[in-house]
Amino acid sequence: MKKQVLVAGGGIGGLAAALGASRAGWDVRLYERAAAFSEVGAGVQIGPNVVRRLQAWGLQQRLQAVAAFPTQLQVRCALSGRELAVLPLGAQAVQRYGAAYATIHRADLQALLLAAVQESAEVQLNLGLSIDGYTQGDGVVLVRTSAGKEVEGDALIGADGLWSRTRTQLLADGPPRVTGHLAYRALARQGALPKRLRTAQITVWLGPRLHAVQYPVRGGALQNLVVIVQGQPPEDLQNWDHSANASGLAQALAGTCTALQDVVRAAPGAGQGWRLWPLSDRPPLRSAAQMAQGLVALLGDAAHPMRPYLAQGAGMAIEDAAQLQHAMAMHDLEVPQRLRRYALNRWERNARVQARSQRNGRIFHATGLVRWGRDLSLRLLGARLLDLPWLYRGDGSSASLL
Repeated sequence: MKKQVLVAGGGIGGLAAALGASRAGWDVRLYERAAAFSEVGAGVQIGPNVVRRLQAWGLQQRLQAVAAFPTQLQVRCALSGRELAVLPLGAQAVQRYGAAYATIHRADLQALLLAAVQESAEVQLNLGLSIDGYTQGDGVVLVRTSAGKEVEGDALIGADGLWSRTRTQLLADGPPRVTGHLAYRALARQGALPKRLRTAQITVWLGPRLHAVQYPVRGGALQNLVVIVQGQPPEDLQNWDHSANASGLAQALAGTCTALQDVVRAAPGAGQGWRLWPLSDRPPLRSAAQMAQGLVALLGDAAHPMRPYLAQGAGMAIEDAAQLQHAMAMHDLEVPQRLRRYALNRWERNARVQARSQRNGRIFHATGLVRWGRDLSLRLLGARLLDLPWLYRGDGSSASLL
């Protein structure tokens, strides 16, 4: 008789977990509190480490149809506009890491995973329902849904995001911490922008107390633009998507170069305006027990929310799901051992990416002598400083076992 896993959350991590578990031979019941899968969010970068995971699931053609594949990563000074460093991507990324570097609309990535999940007879999607709590014992986990129903399974995967209820019960470690960083996000139709503002590459602008990133998504039809500044977050932190005051963004960008300000001013007229996302996170993981205990495991932002300064939040969730698939297919082990194996193979890599993301944030927003040293290092070392073989070659699967 097949075992059944219950998945809390239907975002990128939850859908990837459902796909991986079904490929491992499990029946899956996924619970998503939203009544429908909708087009939310903005752009996502997925490095070769993540693209390889999608390829292994047979999703390369679908990815090719909706993603963009930038030619290079260029770093520029937000104050002067000067180029600081360039990392070639495109064919060179494929040659170095066996897969491309892609940029994609979050909704397109979610739709790609959803389509794959819906093709599996082993997956049951339950929309408009959340998992509010659980008990575990005697080899089963019993969850309570928001409709008041109890459902029994052989394992529970908490992929319910930054404000995970599953994590709250499993670890009781309090709410996420406020970073003091605010992300202004916009999506612009490239065809509605002046030609000089369109892009086929990733451009990162570094300045004191802020940075900006722009890149193509949806096959190049849209440009994703995000500007991260330091400031006071809105009161409602659990609602990650807020309307944005463009004057506040303009004030934060005072003193930056004309090239950056031009694209920031043009973006709202070529899209739907600016949205504001307050950024929260948690300290890096310290042990495998923070990712799995007994019949319950955490995945993605529920386990290791990332600051966006390494562009690996969605990527680590997909890597988690691939490793979860590998562990859940170990049918000679009891379920708690499988989930422990998953956690042991993931927590150190996730912790490293969390720590590196936080460090990058300090460097990206540096002031004074630290900013001067950052810019000099980029000019001298260029691609050697931007390339991350430890990240793009690995997926955590060779980490320690039991």
